[in-house]
Amino acid sequence: MTPPPSGFVSPDLRESTVMTVWPSIGTFVTGRLVGRFCEDRLGWGFFTLGKLGAIVSIPWSLVLYFWLRMPYVCRRYVLTNRRVIVRHGLRPVDRKWIDLDEFQTVSVEVLPGQEWLHAGEVVFRSGQRELLRLSGVLRPEVFAQVCRSTRQAQLSVRQVLQEQMAAAE
Repeated sequence: MTPPPSGFVSPDLRESTVMTVWPSIGTFVTGRLVGRFCEDRLGWGFFTLGKLGAIVSIPWSLVLYFWLRMPYVCRRYVLTNRRVIVRHGLRPVDRKWIDLDEFQTVSVEVLPGQEWLHAGEVVFRSGQRELLRLSGVLRPEVFAQVCRSTRQAQLSVRQVLQEQMAAAE
C-alpha cells in the first residue's frame, strides 16, 4: 500500500468535544408537571396562575435541579467530532453513544410541559428506527442543528479523504 499523500489528515485523529448540554428538569415527569402548571395563562394582565405556580414550584424545581447534579446521578450529552455520547457521573463514564454516521435524521419532540422549560427530546433515527433519545435537552433545536452540521462536516471530510486516497493510488 502506498503512503498517504502529503497534507493527508487521518480521520482517526483524537476525538474532540464540539458541544456539551446538561439535561433540564424537563427530563422528569414531575419537572414536566411543573412546566405544565406554569404554562397556565388564566388571570388578569401580568398576574396569572402560571406565574404564581412558577413561584410556588421553586422549591421543588430546585430539588429536581440539584438531583440532576448529584455526583453519581448527573449526566450530560456530549457531541464530539465523531459521536453523540450520554455521559454519567462527575468522572464521566460513557454509557450510551451513537456514531455520527449511524443516524440519518435528528428530530426534536417537545413533550407537554417542556415548552415552558425551553426543553425537548432530541431523537436520532436511522429510517424509522429510533437509535438514541436525549431527554430534557435545553434549547433542543440548537443542539439538533449543531448535530446535523457536525455530521455533515464529518461525512464531507470523509468523502474528500477517500477521494484523496483514491487519487494517490
